[in-house]
Order: sequence, then C-alpha cells, then structure tokens
Amino acid sequence: MKAKNVIFTVLLILITCSSFYSCRRSEAGEFTIQRGVLTVGVEIAYPPMEYYAEDGVTPMGFDVELAKALAHTLNLSVNFVDTPWDLIFTRLNGNQYDCIISSVSITQARQASYNFSKPYISNSLAIIVPKNSRLSITSPWQLAERTVGFQAGTTADEFMQELGRGGLRFVPRMYNTFFQSINDLQSGRIDAVVTDLLVAYEIVASPDSPYEIVWINPEDEKFGICIRRGNDLLTTVISEALDSLWEDGTILRISYDTFGMDLVSSARN
Repeated sequence: MKAKNVIFTVLLILITCSSFYSCRRSEAGEFTIQRGVLTVGVEIAYPPMEYYAEDGVTPMGFDVELAKALAHTLNLSVNFVDTPWDLIFTRLNGNQYDCIISSVSITQARQASYNFSKPYISNSLAIIVPKNSRLSITSPWQLAERTVGFQAGTTADEFMQELGRGGLRFVPRMYNTFFQSINDLQSGRIDAVVTDLLVAYEIVASPDSPYEIVWINPEDEKFGICIRRGNDLLTTVISEALDSLWEDGTILRISYDTFGMDLVSSARN
C-alpha cells in the first residue's frame, strides 16, 4: 500500500511539473508584444552570429538558430526585426520587439537598465590586423598612435574608451557596422580593428584571408538575451527554455553547426 502511495505521489509530481512548464510556455506568449510570436531584435550584419544568406533575405547564424529553437521550445513562432546596432536598445524600450538576441554582452551597465537571461555563449575581444602588416601589434598598448576601428556602442568601443582614459593615445574610428571597419582595414584607412573574438574567428577562418588575429583578451565576457526591464516573467521563461536547450544538447549542436567546435559549454561554468 505504501509503495503504491509513493508511486502515485511521484506520478502526481511529474504531471504537476509538466503542466506547470506547459503553463509557463503559454504565459510566455501572453507577455509578448504579439500573441503567439516571439519578436526578436537583431542586427543581421555580424557573421557568424547573424547574417543574411546569399538570397539577401533569409537570416542565418548562431543567434538566429538559437532564437528559432527558443521560440519552438516556448510554443511560439519567431519574427526577426533587423535593426541597426545604434538603435537596437532604444527600439527594445519602445516595445518594437520582445527581446534582443544579437551578440549582446552582459555588462554591469546594461544589467542596470535591462533584464538578461542566463548566458548562452562565451566571448572575448580581439585585435585584427592585415597579414604581413609592417606594424608590430601584439597588445592593446601597441595601438598607441595608430588608427583603430571598432563598432560604436559595443564592448569594443567601451574597451577602447577605457584604454584612452588610462592614457593610451590613439586615433579612434567608430563605425555603424562591423563591415565598415573591415572595409577600411582592407583599404588601409585604419591600422587595426577591435571586435568580438567570435566574429574575428570568422574573418580569419579562410586560408586566403588577408587578416590575422594578433591579440585575444584573456578576460572573458558572455552573451545573453536582453529583455526590457521589468518583463520578469518573459525573462524567467526564456531562461528556463535555455536550460531545456542545454539539457537536450540543442545549443551544443548549434555551436558545432556554426563554428565546428564547442564554444558554448564554458558559458555555463
């Protein structure tokens, strides 16, 4: 009799937990700006994290696949809103999408203004220069008196500003998109680009790439899903859905599909 009671209790708990998670997934749709849809802000100009396929219409990349998997787990469809980086946080606050899944580093300053999910991938900063450059640059301090490009409003921007406050004298060139900085690096208008390591890997991956990585920041940073401040329920269910995607191996699979290696597991440590 006791054994039957134990079995019944366990089954009841499992059913309750399953119903609770299904309810939470349903609630997620109630707290999105369009019912049944997860609307995602993304700057689709940052390969391999987010970019357009050759047709110029279909979004691809790690963040895109993560957003699709996340929406599926929450029983929602997904809608991507391509947004310039310099407007991406403003438009989140303006309710133009539910969240940003676009290589957003979790920083103290951003956490003061926005909700964040648990991290889903680790990142760092890197310096890219042309191969066979006449300049000897192996650290940020060797950027002194050089013209350095970086995308405005990113952690690369914040990093270079901090170095400037610390006494590094350099010529800054801020760009609206990452590709603009690479174009100027290629043409010789700037000496180096500071950017996310995950993106730098993509730029130098090809054997005939004209660029090389000469420095990687030993300090780690992590990307998370950025949500409007105060939307705590959506934050919770997104983090729970991320847990599910970790447990079933989906995030690791997306990493191998995108990078050919595991660049995500360290984000859980």
